[in-house]
Amino acid sequence: MTLEQLFNCANLFVLPFWTLMIILPNWGVTKRVIQSYIPFLVLAILYLFLLSSALTAENAQALANPKLADIAQFFANERATATGWIHFLVMDLFVGRWIYLQGQQTGVWTIHSLLLCLFAGPLGLLSHIITDWVSQKFFPRNEKEATPQPTP
Repeated sequence: MTLEQLFNCANLFVLPFWTLMIILPNWGVTKRVIQSYIPFLVLAILYLFLLSSALTAENAQALANPKLADIAQFFANERATATGWIHFLVMDLFVGRWIYLQGQQTGVWTIHSLLLCLFAGPLGLLSHIITDWVSQKFFPRNEKEATPQPTP
């Protein structure tokens, strides 16, 4: 499989998870799938594979004491860029998963934060933190109401 194909597959791989969290957040299948660590294992293994082939002794030393020019030079290589992109995919999905799970637990609305996290990870995290704070400050919920009850 070529580097371009791995890159495209990784991009497509995360989409079902995002789709479930955003479009079908309360579906039982979504809740079970998102509880799993399997997507992160798959992406982490791909990351390890790409990193091990992108990292040389020379650029490892440069990245150990990073300077902007050294990082820019490292990411000028397609394999290093793909590795960095996989890093973004796995970390954004992990943060999105945390946002989703916290929203399920507390009842805080998360769709906007998940969309932002999908496209700009840290902004989604910031959005969720603010939304959670506003919800707690102005719309407090009692513990029993916030915890989803199992269906018979």
